[in-house]
Amino acid sequence: MRRSSSTPIHTVSDIAQSRQAGHLAADVLRMLVPHVRAGVSTNDLDKLCHDYIVGTLGCIPANIGYHGYTKTVCASVNHVVCHGIPSDRDILKDGDIVNIDVALIKDGWFGDTSRMYIVGEPRAQARRLVRTAYEAMRAGVQAVRPGATLGDVGHAIESVARRERFTVVQEYCGHGIGQIYHDTPDVLNYGVPGQGLRLEPGMIFTIEPMLNAGKAATRELSDGWTVITNDKSLSAQWEHMVCVTETGYEVLTPWPEGTGDYAEL
Repeated sequence: MRRSSSTPIHTVSDIAQSRQAGHLAADVLRMLVPHVRAGVSTNDLDKLCHDYIVGTLGCIPANIGYHGYTKTVCASVNHVVCHGIPSDRDILKDGDIVNIDVALIKDGWFGDTSRMYIVGEPRAQARRLVRTAYEAMRAGVQAVRPGATLGDVGHAIESVARRERFTVVQEYCGHGIGQIYHDTPDVLNYGVPGQGLRLEPGMIFTIEPMLNAGKAATRELSDGWTVITNDKSLSAQWEHMVCVTETGYEVLTPWPEGTGDYAEL
């Protein structure tokens, strides 16, 4: 590995290890699909993920102990933007939308990804928000190529959100990842085309837009982790790890079962 400025440029071997970690993280989210249903607590889902990561995949849950965090995943329901702490008190109900964010370590390499789950039949606005957040992530991913800039990526994300009259959370963003969980660069979910870091093959980072149905403002709760929308409006997030290739991009956290009703990346 070398660095372009402060941003790591990974070797073919590095990318293979990052790919393996990413695929395993994506498999955890696949495993959860039938378990995200009404009556299940977010702590139940956390335990399932922990046992699968450790017992089935033979990996290390990256979040446990990270800056004092005690859970395996972040579970963010409805108006929770990110970093929701799984709890026995948070019981999913029909119509909820929930983001599960998982990170694991395989042979020293981090895999980090998240996706939205819909419980039962949500309101039309909730379904539209979830789909738009996916489309925003997809637009950001498809803007990745050698010579493009992070401003191009952020602009692509923001344009989709604005088109549907949703707002983009600005305080939280994607990040470089590899043998360091949160590395350079920061990958903002807004930007100006042509500005920011110029992308090179071998760069690996996450793209993870957070869109709100109401205003963009957020606040952190007293637990020091949970971030909610200030106006209690719904929020949705998706996250993929992406590697810049010689001709474009590779998604390192593809869904093992395919994208289903969502457009392919």
